[in-house]
Amino acid sequence: MFGGAVSAPTNSPHLRKSGSRPAIFDLGTTESGNSSGEDFLHSVVLNEMKGVSTSLTSAAILPSPVLLWRFKVLLFFLWGFICCKIGWDSVMRMSADLRDLFLYEAFLYYNPLLLVTMMVWLWGINLWVFAQANVGYAKIFDLDQSHLTHREIWKCAIWMTIIVPTSMTAYLYLYSHGEVSLAASQPVLLYAAVTMALIFPFDIFYLSTRYFLLRTLWRIVFPLQAITFPDFFLADILTSMSKVFSDLERSVCRMVHRQVATIAWFEADSVCGSHSIAIPIVLVLPYVFRFFQCLRQYKDTREKTTLLNALKYSTAVPVIFLSALKYHVFPEKWTNVYRPLWLLSSVLNSLYSFYWDVTRDWDLSCFTRIFKFGKPHYLSHMIYGRKWVYFWVIGSNLILRCTWTYKLSAHLRHNYLTVFTITALEMLRRFQWAFFRVENEWNKMNSKTNIQLSTSEMVNEEEKLLHSNGHSV
Repeated sequence: MFGGAVSAPTNSPHLRKSGSRPAIFDLGTTESGNSSGEDFLHSVVLNEMKGVSTSLTSAAILPSPVLLWRFKVLLFFLWGFICCKIGWDSVMRMSADLRDLFLYEAFLYYNPLLLVTMMVWLWGINLWVFAQANVGYAKIFDLDQSHLTHREIWKCAIWMTIIVPTSMTAYLYLYSHGEVSLAASQPVLLYAAVTMALIFPFDIFYLSTRYFLLRTLWRIVFPLQAITFPDFFLADILTSMSKVFSDLERSVCRMVHRQVATIAWFEADSVCGSHSIAIPIVLVLPYVFRFFQCLRQYKDTREKTTLLNALKYSTAVPVIFLSALKYHVFPEKWTNVYRPLWLLSSVLNSLYSFYWDVTRDWDLSCFTRIFKFGKPHYLSHMIYGRKWVYFWVIGSNLILRCTWTYKLSAHLRHNYLTVFTITALEMLRRFQWAFFRVENEWNKMNSKTNIQLSTSEMVNEEEKLLHSNGHSV
């Protein structure tokens, strides 16, 4: 019964090729009860075949990622050319005596955000190098799993690079064509949009990162808790951006008092004028914040080096306020008394800051790492590895430290192109400073981990020896 041979019918679909057309039609002739289910199976097969063909067709139509990237780059440069062309034509429409004053005012509104955009670009490069060198920057800065990578940082920088110059071009165009009220609204709308993007409470536009940034800024302004590495790292960056905050203060002051696009910068009695006492106060605030951080660290750790670090930041205070006295004393007294004091305090601040960068922040005491590469560090082994790089970093840091003192001087603020160049160079100095500072912190963390591991291994070995000898403790 069960072992007999069974003859298959001649029209069985199993005797034909599975891909042949008659096999599909014969399925419906075997049993009438299964015809509906088999028709459904037939339609599913046909739909799958259509879906595969559609996906192949769409894949063939879509451009390659490289071509799409090149197209975006082309659009970016085309947009930049259009903005430069419109801005230049707008400036050339003005009279020669009005042009310089107008450019100075436009520069004041958009210079801070342009420099912040530059810093975001450079920070993305920092993160990219850290990732390539396997430096655990997420562990150093105590970041969560949703922290921004260098690609996301660059995306933010791209949007900032597009929005800020576009607003500046609209400001130049509208003002040169007589639309003063519309021109005055451009920087106001831009600053309001940036503020909303930072404090927007909903889970869009990297909420966790924005919250982390705002929380760190709050800890910097009010150092009422133990100072962490992100706290003083960001505070050090803010000292390099003190001129940015000074320009922000004057821009916001003019917006509040409705003085945008009025070209009244050189009025000494103006609330937001160039002689305002608020300018040196805002310039000195980042150094004051960092000074109190050092005092808080001394309270927690009792390390005397934190007091020396606090002394370094205090040397910036005479540079700023002695320079600001030019607007409030007689010219003879400034030339004979305050200017020599300003020069002396500038030299002291520059040399002290340079010494601290090299010996403390970078751990290049006596320049030993220039000549000893027997045990290279992570970044040193990856991207440096040559002595001339260390000579370049040390030499450029010394020069830029001295020029940075020039930028801190309140009586030189009208040379806005020179100040802008020096501020950009200070951003580059801080950019290369970040590599060595983070590397130094990463090496310290690894050395502590290795010491803990070696200590635990020694304890385990002692326990094994005691148990092997039959002793107990």
